[in-house]
Amino acid sequence: MSLWTDSTFTRRRVVMLEEATHCSACCCTALNKTLMIVFMILLMFAILVGNSLTLAVVLGTKHFHTPQGYLKASLAVADLAVGVFVVPLSVYAEISLMLADAAPGWTLRNSQRAAFHPCIFIGPVFAGCTLVSITTVFLLTLERSIAVLKPLHKEAVITRRRTSVLIVFSWTASFFLALSPLIFSEGMALEYNACSRMCIYALGANEFPPHAWHILLLFPAFDFTLLVGTVVTNIISFTTIRHHSKKRRHLARAGCQSTSGPSFSDIKAAKTIGALTLVFTASFTPVAVFVVGNVTGNEWCSFSFFAFWILAASSCWNVIIYSVRDQKFRLRARQLLVFSKIKNSP
Repeated sequence: MSLWTDSTFTRRRVVMLEEATHCSACCCTALNKTLMIVFMILLMFAILVGNSLTLAVVLGTKHFHTPQGYLKASLAVADLAVGVFVVPLSVYAEISLMLADAAPGWTLRNSQRAAFHPCIFIGPVFAGCTLVSITTVFLLTLERSIAVLKPLHKEAVITRRRTSVLIVFSWTASFFLALSPLIFSEGMALEYNACSRMCIYALGANEFPPHAWHILLLFPAFDFTLLVGTVVTNIISFTTIRHHSKKRRHLARAGCQSTSGPSFSDIKAAKTIGALTLVFTASFTPVAVFVVGNVTGNEWCSFSFFAFWILAASSCWNVIIYSVRDQKFRLRARQLLVFSKIKNSP
């Protein structure tokens, strides 16, 4: 590629960045830019503190050394990676743009036009961790459904070893899928998007076959397939729970006690995972819609910002749901926080 073409591309990226700065609802004024950066910083700390606390509770408490606990730890690690790698890069880029009134050089080029580009690492990390999260939520739902539908067989079917194998498989498959646009299409690259304020996949050259975009449809197809499976599994579990609850009430009125069916702890855990599923479904759907719209030629600048950051915000919801729904988790988390305060006090 000639120097003229490269400089033209750079000027075009600068113009695009400036236009997006004015057209995007998140950053049309100095106040909006400041609020956006404050939001990013608060979200980063919420993700770091919340998921670190989740890992401390799950790994440091024998009660949580179960298949379900392993899955929750895997989910916390994926969410923690978003707070450690993904959000800080956006914070750095936006603060640089605001204070110096000039974006860092790598934000003006994609990964095919720069010797070193942070998005070549951050983009797959965000995509991979997102796919790990939805896969883990599906596995959590599957684990709870077995406990509800087959309570007498759950310990034989759900073992720590099988769960560990599934966790390793989910991480491997998710990151392979996250890297697939780069592996199977030479036309794809990664760039810091001026609309979403994140590292996302983009067109690597000025001209390449339009069908190269279609590989990105793997992401929403994968997400929606697992989400539909998760929702259907939850519906089956809650239908079974409702049936057993009615049966127990009927036997209680007759002065009998039911010994069959899921335990109250299994039912409570299933409801917790159901709440987690609801939050993740609401978080993943806007990005999936945006990707489909992008492939069909729609830019949706302002929508892309809200879609991607709603998805990033889902990384701090798990600790909130556990704290509200799980009394044992809440008590253990409180003990750790109190102990930390006492230890750090003079």
